[in-house]
Amino acid sequence: MALINAGLTTLYIVGVGCFMYYGNSIKIGKTNAFLAPIVLLLLLVMSASITGFLIFGKPALMYIDGKKKEALSLLAQTLTFFSIITFLAIILLVTFTR
Repeated sequence: MALINAGLTTLYIVGVGCFMYYGNSIKIGKTNAFLAPIVLLLLLVMSASITGFLIFGKPALMYIDGKKKEALSLLAQTLTFFSIITFLAIILLVTFTR
């Protein structure tokens, strides 16, 4: 379950990253200088909500149900897997940008 949570979080981040990277190539007309920062902040809040749910959702429910040890273990495992994925992404970035 921890690997699934970390994997889904990673997939969501990759999707948002691709949208941000390729978003400039989408021709939607003249950019509204007023709306651009609002949309960016909306995306930030939505991303924080989704990733928070993916990482903390199941452990929080388990903790509320009285399964405190299992909840903390799942959270620790999820964060460990996510840290490993992040570290591997950093290695890929450094390796392929030389």
